[in-house]
Amino acid sequence: MALIGYARVSTVGQSLENQIELLQGYGCNKIFKEKQSGAKSNRKALHEALDYLREGDKLIVTKLDRLARSVKDLHNVASQLEDRGIGLVFLKEQIDFSTPSGKLMFTMLGAIGEFERDLINERTAEGRERAKKQGKHMGRPAQPRKNLERALELYANREENRISVIDIVKMTGVPRSTIYANVKEK
Repeated sequence: MALIGYARVSTVGQSLENQIELLQGYGCNKIFKEKQSGAKSNRKALHEALDYLREGDKLIVTKLDRLARSVKDLHNVASQLEDRGIGLVFLKEQIDFSTPSGKLMFTMLGAIGEFERDLINERTAEGRERAKKQGKHMGRPAQPRKNLERALELYANREENRISVIDIVKMTGVPRSTIYANVKEK
């Protein structure tokens, strides 16, 4: 029986160190690591870990939300592992999916986590709507009109002046996406 770890953080700026230490402390022989949002289904390291596991092995994850972002996804992974005779352990929640009480806790905590994410998304959307109604600008601050006009002028004459869009961005400070959006409008 091998103990195989899976560690994941959502953004490049976050560190995997704490998860790796916990997994090593638990005795994981091999750890698959990734910096990828859990909302994305194409998590390469997770798929590699799942392919690597053999009957009798255990997949060790520090927390439920490191493995998946929805109850459905959690259940799919857990069911696939169970069908293959592979255990699943979550360290923080102290859940061993190979036991009946572990399966119950797994389901309840997964549902609570999904409910919490839905509430956060709902509150964020409400806040955005409230801000719009109050006339607050959402998104990137608008560029000064003179910078945008200069950027569009340079863009229109870029071939004869032999300058690239990147050069225009550097010269004016106007993002490339803003230049292209305004060119499309004309």
